[in-house]
Amino acid sequence: MKVKTSYQCQACGVEVPQYLGRCPECSGWNTFEEKTTQMVKPTAALRQSLVKALNEVTFTDNQVRYSSGFSELDRVLGGGLIPGGYLLFGGDPGIGKSTIMLQVAQNVADQGKTVLYVAGEESAQQIKLRAERLGLSGEGIFILAETNIALIQADIQARKPDLVVIDSIQSVYDPDLTGTPGNVSHIKSCAGQLMGLAKGLDITILLVGHVTKEGTVSGPKLLEHTVDTVLYFEGDPFRNLRILRTVKNRFGSTHEIGVFDMTELGLSDVANPSELFLSESSFMHQPGSAVIATIEGNRPLLVEVQALVGYTTYPSPRRVATGIELGRLHQIIAVLERRLGLDFSKVDVYANVVGGLRIQEPAADLGVALALISSFYQIPVKSKTVIAGEIGLTGEVRPISHREGRVTEAEKLGFARILTPKMRAPLALKLHGITRIEIDSLQEALRHGLDHVPVIREEQETYDIPY
Repeated sequence: MKVKTSYQCQACGVEVPQYLGRCPECSGWNTFEEKTTQMVKPTAALRQSLVKALNEVTFTDNQVRYSSGFSELDRVLGGGLIPGGYLLFGGDPGIGKSTIMLQVAQNVADQGKTVLYVAGEESAQQIKLRAERLGLSGEGIFILAETNIALIQADIQARKPDLVVIDSIQSVYDPDLTGTPGNVSHIKSCAGQLMGLAKGLDITILLVGHVTKEGTVSGPKLLEHTVDTVLYFEGDPFRNLRILRTVKNRFGSTHEIGVFDMTELGLSDVANPSELFLSESSFMHQPGSAVIATIEGNRPLLVEVQALVGYTTYPSPRRVATGIELGRLHQIIAVLERRLGLDFSKVDVYANVVGGLRIQEPAADLGVALALISSFYQIPVKSKTVIAGEIGLTGEVRPISHREGRVTEAEKLGFARILTPKMRAPLALKLHGITRIEIDSLQEALRHGLDHVPVIREEQETYDIPY
């Protein structure tokens, strides 16, 4: 048996043969710790490969998806929990991770399945108090207050539950390793052993993970690569709205979201998120406000975008974006300055997506641009108008996908008009209570989107560039 010595970075998990002061991957200083590994030669039995022909692989009745009890969570997962699934559930402290995990455990137990809840940060009495506060019976749920992976693994193998919740993976440690729980070595080892249990016993394992100040799951990046699904729980702790977002899913679509409402009895599904987002918008027909139609996964959502443009006496005006990328806001401002001749050099610009949603798709560009122009000239966007379109660098409004879903969602919520880019293919949808207006430029968007067209100067043809 040969012993190998290496050094592992506790920030990113990279291994090097000798100690380094600075990590070459993450540039962290003094993050390396010594790691010893026993090299064992594989026996003849371990060398035997369990190879199967793909057309001979079959499914059993035990490998059928089952519901988590939340329609929004099932949507994000692609249809529900799957036996053998290995999921990572991250979120900020106090966002409701343990609450939804306990509710999912009760929902699964109510279906006649066995659930093991491994509490690494709380006692069994604390879990019981939370269950009583949420109105859960606790029947069918077994609590294991343990952080030793060897004991956890032994209990899982003996009990063979249908669902295992590990709260949290950072609190579990491997007794065969040195160092404190939560470092890279312990997380990597424990996650690997739990993955072997999920795949070997064909059970579902949910890992709760801590989130760093950068917004990523604490621990090595290998943890996110190992699991089948990575979910992030988002939202303002001071508001009731919670958004569940998937960034990786081997069994469903990515970038899908689920919307939940935090109540005294725990989390509940939000059946119509668009109505909830717009219910908080009582000043939609005001300068600087626009309603956009965005797509999150396969779901159309209507949200309000607010912009505030005000003159500043400081030499460097501020640019603040909440809910959209700051770089995208800078690009929209640059297009408005170059193509419409607006001057944002002496004004502060604030842009916000109402409701706490974070929008990533570029189809929100046109709505943000109209909100900025509306605030700049103090001219409201036309009443009951929804906006969707991507802005190109030349000032054109580019085509978008999922037109039918956006139009249907706007019509369902009682809007009278929707601005969309001109498309080659006709809209395969009969419109009843809504008018669709096709545009192909920012100038047309101003003419059809605002209450009246502001007086702006022509596009600048050249710039004087100092050398």
